[in-house]
Amino acid sequence: MTRTTAIYIHWPFCASKCPYCDFNAHVRERIDEDSWKNAYLAALSHYAEMLPERIISSVFFGGGTPSLMPPATVQAIVDSIQKHWRITNDIEITLEANPTSVEREKFLAFKEAGINKVSLGIQSLNDDDLQFLGRKHSVRDALTAIETAANVFERASFDLIYARPNQTLKNWQEELEKALDYTARHLSLYQLTVERNTPFHVDHAQGKFSMPDEELAADFYILTQEIMTSRGLPAYEVSNHAAPGEESRHNMAYWTGGDYIGIGPGAHGRITLDSTKYATRDHAAPEIWLERVQTSGYGRTLLDPLSPEDRFLEGFMTGLRLRKGISLSELERRSGADWAALLDQDKINIAQKEGWAERSENTLRLTTEGILRMNALIPYLLRDDRSDRDGPHTAA
Repeated sequence: MTRTTAIYIHWPFCASKCPYCDFNAHVRERIDEDSWKNAYLAALSHYAEMLPERIISSVFFGGGTPSLMPPATVQAIVDSIQKHWRITNDIEITLEANPTSVEREKFLAFKEAGINKVSLGIQSLNDDDLQFLGRKHSVRDALTAIETAANVFERASFDLIYARPNQTLKNWQEELEKALDYTARHLSLYQLTVERNTPFHVDHAQGKFSMPDEELAADFYILTQEIMTSRGLPAYEVSNHAAPGEESRHNMAYWTGGDYIGIGPGAHGRITLDSTKYATRDHAAPEIWLERVQTSGYGRTLLDPLSPEDRFLEGFMTGLRLRKGISLSELERRSGADWAALLDQDKINIAQKEGWAERSENTLRLTTEGILRMNALIPYLLRDDRSDRDGPHTAA
């Protein structure tokens, strides 16, 4: 069966590790570029044998800091994908980049290698906050990188983090409006969260900084939605905003239950074989992953069949992140599970009454108030959830 599929390539290396980051990113003094290039090519060959009849719709180089990769390595990977599979005419090939690794000549080389979209990790347009976040670039570097990307690539996006310690709503409004002067296509806007196993978690526990309270965090989110909608870039997913037609095709594959191949240390994937959906995961440690690929041709440590219930719950959780919500009948068809056996209709009715969700015919979507409670609301709607039946409160 011919199936449209996305490919994620994880480059695990960074020049430095940001204190808030819990991604699988590592700092190394020396990287054997040829060995890594050959490992990615070997893993692609492995999946080409496993999944020959695929049409590739998107490729995403994530990390880490993929813009630290030699353009020749990116070129070899893109060429290998085109050799092994058919690709769509409008394939989206995205590279994540940091402003400190941006220069026009290198971007031109990436474009020549096949990259047609970049996603810049800007995170803030305030120099003091950039320092707090552990970023190595300045606001000036950031704006130069945004302009360079826009001049080289037809499609470019960048990320910002908000609800930072001591940030005010007025500060954020000014910063966001400044950012919007540099793009009319796509922005990813994330509320700062303190993740376990990060330096920020330790510093926060020791009282070195405090986070906005629940009410202020909600105000930040609501203000963000108002500004972005008024400027023609409404949210199409909880943290992603785009003009019509500028949505990330690659990420939509994740959120709508599509197949995607994950290659690289710690990369996850979802692939369908003989009507069964499998979860895949590559070994997280870079050196072990590299050794595994050199030995066996792939770095995968998990190939786990997902039950119909697993597939439904996964699709339910990712689908409700989308502003358009989910089609319950489509999710049933895709997963093979009966939604009425997994969701509590009474709780859905409560969520509608409270203004947290909307139900129209076969579609279920969360309202802005529902998204603010999403982490608690999703498990609340499940039949086997034991949450208080009064419903979830606002999630911080």
